Amino acid sequence: MANPYRELFQLPGTRAFVLAGIVARMPYSMTGIGLITMLAQLQGGYALAGAVAATFALATAFCAPQVSRLVDRFGQGRVLPLAALVGGGGLLMVLVCTRLQAPHWMLFVFAALAGCMPSMSPMVRARWTALYRGQPQLQTAYALESVLDELCFILGPPVAVGLSVGLFPEAGPLVALVMLVIGVTAFVLQRATEPAIHPRAAGRQRSVIRSGAVRLLCLLMMAMGTIAGVVDVVSVAFAQQQGQPAAASIVLSVYAIGSCVAGLAFGAWKTAIPLPRLFLYGGMATALTTLPLLLASDILGLSLAVFVAGWFFSPTLIVAMALIEKLVPPARLTEGLTWLITGLSVGVAIGAAGSGALVDQFGARSGFWLALAAGAVVLAAALLSYRRLGAGSEVLVQNFS
Repeated sequence: MANPYRELFQLPGTRAFVLAGIVARMPYSMTGIGLITMLAQLQGGYALAGAVAATFALATAFCAPQVSRLVDRFGQGRVLPLAALVGGGGLLMVLVCTRLQAPHWMLFVFAALAGCMPSMSPMVRARWTALYRGQPQLQTAYALESVLDELCFILGPPVAVGLSVGLFPEAGPLVALVMLVIGVTAFVLQRATEPAIHPRAAGRQRSVIRSGAVRLLCLLMMAMGTIAGVVDVVSVAFAQQQGQPAAASIVLSVYAIGSCVAGLAFGAWKTAIPLPRLFLYGGMATALTTLPLLLASDILGLSLAVFVAGWFFSPTLIVAMALIEKLVPPARLTEGLTWLITGLSVGVAIGAAGSGALVDQFGARSGFWLALAAGAVVLAAALLSYRRLGAGSEVLVQNFS
């Protein structure tokens, strides 16, 4: 039986841009937690550290789609180096200001500037789309990228924390900055696989987020991100409550493994089911798998519950990306993909903050009620998307057979 993932890399240049993309996207997962660890050590508290990291997160949520709109208009080779220069320069200045004990307002200004660093996941997916548009390999490519995204977010935070604690406080963000420079530089040098700039209609172009269908997809991604954020925070609190704080890493690893394995399996699956129906099934399954989280009474039970929940995370994300590719014009693809990644990131922040507040007030398990509410939003968004996109719509049928 042919390996669909091996087939992806038969085209020249694919390995190079995937490897460069992995390096370039790591800073996204390392910078926030790296700033918190650095500032907590040098400033002696978490209030300032959390506020600066939140500023960076909000700035990336705002800037990433704008950078992607410029990429769609002028190309990756022209925009990504500039965005990396601005974002990387802002991050460097945060490190300098921290070391020099500069006024706190300067930390917030440069943290916001650091948020201009490009979101690389959509850039890699745009290259895959340019190579395999309308072909069955595209689902496999999207599956691979979803798994790589998760691996980066699994590895990035502990690497950043370990560097800042084990070497010196600025080490985590500094390594993230170096990886940003190296990764983006190597990525843009891969000219042969850079997507072509598509002709645009005359006049000012509205953002794709004005589309009702795109907004629904973003809403669902935000709700899915909220579930992931809840699992991250509550798993740590639950393990501490059980007197086994180290077990939190096991729970989170099981969640990630379930999602990654399902994503890889889904990418190799060949089906002729219309995308809107696949999306509906994924949304329903994601919503239903939040229920067992409330029943977990020990580490084993929680591990099983999050493993099941993880099984439907990557497949739903993969289908959402495939839908965006069908919904938006080729000239706006990078922006559309970025809005989904942004929605997911914002959701993770909401889930982490919201569940943290619930845990402080009502105990560890109470945080899962936020996951249940997010699951209801996922279900509602999936149903509305299915109705809007049309059951069995010929335009949105992706035949992977």
